Amino acid sequence: MTDPTSDIEEDVDESNAPECDTCGEKIIREPTHRVVTWVEDGKVYHRNFCDDDCRAEWNDGDRVDA
Repeated sequence: MTDPTSDIEEDVDESNAPECDTCGEKIIREPTHRVVTWVEDGKVYHRNFCDDDCRAEWNDGDRVDA
């Protein structure tokens, strides 16, 4: 898996690209890619979004990583 805090550039193809946690689309070389990261009970969690619209649709109540 690609580091979610890094820019998605030339080393990412569809097989290892993160998916948007709202719409499920693969995020490949998207300049609008957004990541939300938080720490809870000593663990680091993150969510990937393909753009601001998908980020806005995300429900903060979904912050538990499955």
